[in-house]
Amino acid sequence: RWEEEKKEDKVKWTQLEHRGPYFAPLYEPLPEDVHFYYEGKALKLSLATEEIATFYAKMLDHEYTTKEIFQNNFFNDWRKEMTSKEQEVIKELDKCDFREIHKYFVDKNEARKALSKEEKQKLKEEAEKIQEEYGYCILDGHREKIGNFKTEPPGLFRGRGNHPKMGMLKKRIMPEDVVINCSKDSKIPEPPEGHRWKEIRFDNTVTWLASWTENIQNTLKYIMLNPSSKLKGEKDWQKYEVARRLKDVVHKIRAGYRADWKSKEMMKRQRAVALYFIDKLALRAGNEKEEGETADTVGCCSLRVEHLKLHPTLDGQEHVVEFDFLGKDSIRYYNKVSVEKLVFKNLQLFMKNKDPGDDLFDRLNTGILNRHLQRLMDGLTAKVFRTYNASITLQEQLKALTKSEDNVAGKLLSYNRANRAVAILCNHQRSTPKTFAKSMQILQAKIDAKKKQVEEAQEKLKKAEEELEDTKDAKAEGNVEKIKKLLKRLEEQLAKLNVQATDKEENKQIALGTSKLNYLDPRISIAWCKKFGVPIEKIYNKTQREKFAWAIDMTDEDFEF
Repeated sequence: RWEEEKKEDKVKWTQLEHRGPYFAPLYEPLPEDVHFYYEGKALKLSLATEEIATFYAKMLDHEYTTKEIFQNNFFNDWRKEMTSKEQEVIKELDKCDFREIHKYFVDKNEARKALSKEEKQKLKEEAEKIQEEYGYCILDGHREKIGNFKTEPPGLFRGRGNHPKMGMLKKRIMPEDVVINCSKDSKIPEPPEGHRWKEIRFDNTVTWLASWTENIQNTLKYIMLNPSSKLKGEKDWQKYEVARRLKDVVHKIRAGYRADWKSKEMMKRQRAVALYFIDKLALRAGNEKEEGETADTVGCCSLRVEHLKLHPTLDGQEHVVEFDFLGKDSIRYYNKVSVEKLVFKNLQLFMKNKDPGDDLFDRLNTGILNRHLQRLMDGLTAKVFRTYNASITLQEQLKALTKSEDNVAGKLLSYNRANRAVAILCNHQRSTPKTFAKSMQILQAKIDAKKKQVEEAQEKLKKAEEELEDTKDAKAEGNVEKIKKLLKRLEEQLAKLNVQATDKEENKQIALGTSKLNYLDPRISIAWCKKFGVPIEKIYNKTQREKFAWAIDMTDEDFEF
């Protein structure tokens, strides 16, 4: 299906039919014996107020509810939804007691885990029925899977990093908020009883099936096709082909921005230094934002003087730039980089006579930069640089790290190390998982037990060889061979566990998944698997294999990015 005829430019489909989104279930009130307390007294809440109280109660054991900004945002939004009577009584969050509600949901969760096999199977079948009904669409005669066909339930906004809007109320999505997109001749989805859609569109130049605006950041949310669908696969394939085209012109682009470091025009110098950062450090371009609209996050073009420190020498290196700023999703970017002398001199010039809060690149914005990139190569953006540098890094690291004589576990360790180099380049961090120490403990116990088994097998082998020496008996010889095989198997298992422990430790604060799914051409990984005899399922799980079906179908072991 990857080779089916292409449609005329911009037209994505001729037929699109679906059931519309599946809405989050309505709120179920708390049982009569579960109470909310204020100043130690049980207080009966109105239904809307109670529902929002449960959002906070469910998160009591989470780090978020200890953060002041989360608490303040939640309390402000909660009070807006209270009745005037409730507002008169509930004035301070510190006097609220959600513990009984919290316990109710913890118990409910435990009860769900303790369900019998039959009850769990029944729930599974109900979910599958919903998936069958809402989870597929007909697109140009093909039955295609939809990505996430459910609307997000209401709750409290979490955000990443220290997002200034964390704790705010995410409102329930109603049919009246939803725009439906389908083909004119299709059976138009029915809204839930007593409701109507915001709008019905017949736009075949876009690939989304439904959309709405969420109330926290005012951004559009979409129901899209599943990553395994033909349209998504084609888009993915094209994305990596654009990045591969960059490979042919990147040397010319680099020569161009190096020359511009000496330009007489300040704008060109700033553009050239920004492009160097985007290329060398895989920084995002950084989009303009409304004042006070979202978190104070920046990208390359919106860097301020306060985000950089210049060190003529540091830790034995010359011309070091120390970056410290919040990037996308409020994730801190902290890096010390030795840059070229001309870049360093230009930065000194850009920062001269400026206050900490002033823009570093005051003659530049993302629009200017993107127009320039487009002139250098059709379809070129800062993200294409990230994709190109991520994929090239993976390919080079795999070549450098993989040893053909290693076993599969050893090769996988090399693969994850190569993937980690990319994640570090792209600043894909995560906080150490809560369960890390416990799972490391369990793994260490397994290693210790396996070591003991190996030692016991070595002891057995020594005795068996001594017995063979004495008797020269065929039975004793068979016994020696049997123990040797056992010992070999145990040693391989021990090596595999040791590799797992190393891998776990090295990856505890690095998120490998983001780059693997979004920035790395899957054909590099698939070619590597085929070349070194590593099963593809060791790299990609079932969902990922479906997403990259296009790459699995077309890649052999000789593929070069």
